Amino acid sequence: MSGSDRRTFLKASSAGLLGLLLSRYAMPSLAHAATHPTAKAKACILLWMNGGPSHIDTFDPKPGTPSGGSFKAIKTRAAGVQIAEHLPRIASVADRIAFVRSMSSREGNHARAQFLLHTGYAPNPTVQHPSLGAWASRELGDPSADLPAFVSVGGPSLGPGFLGVQHGPFIVMKAGDMPQNLTLSPGVDDARFERRRAALDVMEQRFAGETGDAKVEGRRAVYAKAERLMKSPRAKVFDLSTEPEAAKKAYGDTDFGRGCLLARRLVETGTRFVEVVLDGWDTHKDNFGRVKKLSTTLDDAMGGLLADLAERKLLASTLVVCMGDFGRSPKINGNDGRDHHPQAWSALLAGGGVRGGIAHGATDAAGDKVLGTPTSVPDLLATMASLIGMDPQKSVVTPSGRPIALTDNGTPIRALLAT
Repeated sequence: MSGSDRRTFLKASSAGLLGLLLSRYAMPSLAHAATHPTAKAKACILLWMNGGPSHIDTFDPKPGTPSGGSFKAIKTRAAGVQIAEHLPRIASVADRIAFVRSMSSREGNHARAQFLLHTGYAPNPTVQHPSLGAWASRELGDPSADLPAFVSVGGPSLGPGFLGVQHGPFIVMKAGDMPQNLTLSPGVDDARFERRRAALDVMEQRFAGETGDAKVEGRRAVYAKAERLMKSPRAKVFDLSTEPEAAKKAYGDTDFGRGCLLARRLVETGTRFVEVVLDGWDTHKDNFGRVKKLSTTLDDAMGGLLADLAERKLLASTLVVCMGDFGRSPKINGNDGRDHHPQAWSALLAGGGVRGGIAHGATDAAGDKVLGTPTSVPDLLATMASLIGMDPQKSVVTPSGRPIALTDNGTPIRALLAT
């Protein structure tokens, strides 16, 4: 091959490779573009069951089997769908819920599973993926808003990864408590505060100029958000004392119930993504006693949330998701507990754009394995992203120069979407 021929070949090859990269990272595929669903919801509330709830003792009961345990199964308002007896309020609104009983993953370690369920990616030491809430902040949030776009209640959610600290969760450890430091410190008036802020701005500018550190922009955005929240009359959304007692009671007298009430108030005010944490589902010991108590807490709060959203005409524009790390083993161990079981478990979706009243997928008689095609975590997160108006195949370039998509090749699950 001559020199000119080699140059022509290399140019053509480079152009072809560039086109391939652009088609993979910069533009959605034609198939995806043709089937990408229209956004139905403006916000998402994620009810995070920290520790991994037993699917067999909650949303996929196996009564009368050796693995079924002591709980009875009850009918729901979804035809042919039964759930465990300690979830009667959820059963009463099951016609609004899609029960995904075919979830499966390879991650049986808590930290790795929690990373996967929040990001749609298995942990990778070379990149820190953002949570879905962080993506919602970046793609849907208003950078000039006075309230945070992403709020985590009852514990810290996964962070913003390479999207930057400005898209991390605003953490409310206990619902009902006003955020700290909304007012100026003693001895600091408005004029002194402005001088301090100006001095900080000068130092940040100098640091950015000397180092070229891209993280400065994120920090400055966080400072600006904090200042807007301090001055905002809408910060009272965090104060639950203004809610009628009947409204509070409808969610249950628990921190998680109050967290769900706060979530409703936040999405009503414009927050895009709220995660509410219910801890305690790592039931290696006393599974049945603990799950009964946790189920009552979940039932009151989730049942109250769905009813309240529906009454306020907000359910059609709010996606509600309930899930945890993984499922629990069919085998009951020597401590009357169940161990980690990522091979088969359940997740729930309700609200905006969800086809309610169905069970999607199934497990075998023991609750051990998924029958048929498993539902992957990236597909679940792609469904959630699509319903709130994000393209699950969209990618951004990380600070290190890598294009990373919102999900790891996730595709929205058509069977879960309302027509």
